[in-house]
Amino acid sequence: MTPVLHAQGLHRFFRRGGEEVAALRDVSLTLLPGEMVAVVGPSGSGKSTLLNLLAGLDDPDGGSVTVAGLPMSHQSADVQARLRGRQIGVLTQTSGLVEHLDVLANLRLAGSFRHPGPSVGELVALLEAVGLRDRSRARPSTLSGGETARANLAVALSGSPALLLADEPTAEVSRDEELTLLELLRALQPADGATVLVTHSTAVAEAADRVVHLVDGRVQ
Repeated sequence: MTPVLHAQGLHRFFRRGGEEVAALRDVSLTLLPGEMVAVVGPSGSGKSTLLNLLAGLDDPDGGSVTVAGLPMSHQSADVQARLRGRQIGVLTQTSGLVEHLDVLANLRLAGSFRHPGPSVGELVALLEAVGLRDRSRARPSTLSGGETARANLAVALSGSPALLLADEPTAEVSRDEELTLLELLRALQPADGATVLVTHSTAVAEAADRVVHLVDGRVQ
């Protein structure tokens, strides 16, 4: 079985003044189809750096990342952008919605990077699944906090990406809304896809299939 994500021996160093600081040290992570993994750790432990490497937004100083069997790291920016657009959905705690587009158009834009892209019917069904079919023509600024979170999830899942990378996806919602998002994450994750959740939330970590602890850039 081909892993959805395979990150092997990741190292990442930064310069701080005249000192070299290790953000990640020999971090490996593999996700098989259907898996949901939570990455937890204190602030400054390397969680955001790890997500950037997995998404191809940054390259490791050592090690490599493969997504859906395709090399992500150490490729040209264009190759990384195409692979990210086709295979990865990104969900953050802040809104990634384009304000001048309505909710449905935001889903259509995200899905246009997939191959093949989703049909309008598939997008409407996705909005139905997250409880936003009646808000498909709404502008992002008119959505409530919970609606925004669910719209962001729908955008991230538009076109059924192989890998979903979620950075503190429930940080700005209530406890009830957090539980709803977790249920939707589990229900809507493609059967052949996988999810990485970076979180400080105990509820989110408990909802995952397994938990990876990062401390000082190392897996504990």
